Amino acid sequence: MHPYQHAESFPDKPAFVIADQGVVLTYGQLDPLTNRGAQLFRKLGLKPGDVVAVMLKNVSDFPVAYWSSQRAGTMMTPISTVLKPAEAAYIVNDCGAKVLITGADVGDTARILAAEHETLIPGVRVFYAGDEPLNGAESWSQALSQMPAERIADEIAGFYMPYSGGTTGRPKGIRVPFTPGPIDVEVEMELNSLRRQQGLDPYVSFSGAPLYHAAPLFQMVTTIRFGGTCVVLSRFDAEASLKAIQDWKVCYVQMVPTMFVRLLALPAEVRAKYDLSSLRKVLHAAAPCPVAVKHRMIEWLGPIIDEYYSGSEAIGQCYITAEEWLKKPGSVGRATWGEIHIANEAGDEVPAGQEGLIYFAGVKVVEYANDPEKSARARNPKHPTWSTLGDIGYLDADGYLFLCDRKDHMIIRGGVNIYPQAVENELIEHPKIADAAVIGVPHPELGEEVKAVILLKDPADATDETAAEILAFIKERVSAVSRPRSVDFTDELPRLPTGKLAKHEVRKRYWADAAPVAAVRS
Repeated sequence: MHPYQHAESFPDKPAFVIADQGVVLTYGQLDPLTNRGAQLFRKLGLKPGDVVAVMLKNVSDFPVAYWSSQRAGTMMTPISTVLKPAEAAYIVNDCGAKVLITGADVGDTARILAAEHETLIPGVRVFYAGDEPLNGAESWSQALSQMPAERIADEIAGFYMPYSGGTTGRPKGIRVPFTPGPIDVEVEMELNSLRRQQGLDPYVSFSGAPLYHAAPLFQMVTTIRFGGTCVVLSRFDAEASLKAIQDWKVCYVQMVPTMFVRLLALPAEVRAKYDLSSLRKVLHAAAPCPVAVKHRMIEWLGPIIDEYYSGSEAIGQCYITAEEWLKKPGSVGRATWGEIHIANEAGDEVPAGQEGLIYFAGVKVVEYANDPEKSARARNPKHPTWSTLGDIGYLDADGYLFLCDRKDHMIIRGGVNIYPQAVENELIEHPKIADAAVIGVPHPELGEEVKAVILLKDPADATDETAAEILAFIKERVSAVSRPRSVDFTDELPRLPTGKLAKHEVRKRYWADAAPVAAVRS
């Protein structure tokens, strides 16, 4: 199905809602706006396969831009609103965008890109969404108003080309499986998602994350394909999420583990204020979830919390229901799309129970735009049709996948491989810790030593006594080889809204000879 068909059947039904701002976009409003958008792209000379870059917060212009692009056969590249001007310009130029749609509420990056577009992003037409103008940009709403609301004569489906989150380096464009065709025909990725949503009627979904990330964007797309109502927030807030679920009778939620942690941090009486009885399924992904955190979520909401493991590269997927997870705690499930292989550094498959690099086969070979070297590195050296996201894990005897960590995050201490995610999962259980990163820091004899970089709930606790308390706490929970030997406190950890930790940013402080804030050694 397509939103234009839903507009014909129920024009007054909300398609997109920003719950904390009271913004509602109906199907009857969305359809003509996206026709106007497609008309505008054709007037600007955009052809099927061209790229439209969108750097917007969670505003109603986001779905308008997406479905306008989809109807014109163009590829939309969403860009994070937290990037600096040079970082955003790199993506706009790398993806070959002909148009950039942004907004003044994005801040300095949007203002600089608009004002200096001739030098930073040459040849790109810049439009601003919203009422506040940007010097050097044209008004998106005014441009739409001048276009006819009829469908373009040469409609053909477009899709999107996301960029990797950049948690281990510079973002790269990801070519996802897609073949242009009629605009109302779902692609295989959408069908996989739609199958999970069958039986949820009336279908109302919620995501508190930014739409410029692949998973929230994809949920918005499939919800509107389904004829449902997509509910978002302008920015994530734990209590506002509960209120949105209650007020809009949400049945399907997508979250990341850091959101779970923030929800569980709410006082019990606050959580009890809201009626969450409409919830039928909570889906999480994007980052590993500590076992204790997920147990607490299931105790609260019931066995409705499912999980999947995949990536923007769309090379495969695992899925696990809450019932399965309770029998296999810590697993991300079995393959539901593609085949899983675990291989060693040489590319040879290893037996069940042995850790190695996770590969998917049978869906597509990973391909990064303009970077054949990175594409080649993501393929198995002996099985070139096997592709990896760069994660380490193992399969148990029943074919369930367990994640250890990202290959790029692995610490090598005296020749021993250490996966910091497991240590971080233990640290987050400490009552004073809000967030934690475990990294390897330079050591003259061992090569790397293990350090914990801690964000405390109360900055006043950043004392030598607290650091010693944390070291004693973790000493009882992890092996002598893996446990941190020092603790530093920080006032910020660079965690993306998807829940992923940009560890390369944390490591830079130490590998570039940056002085720690405070440290205690044991």
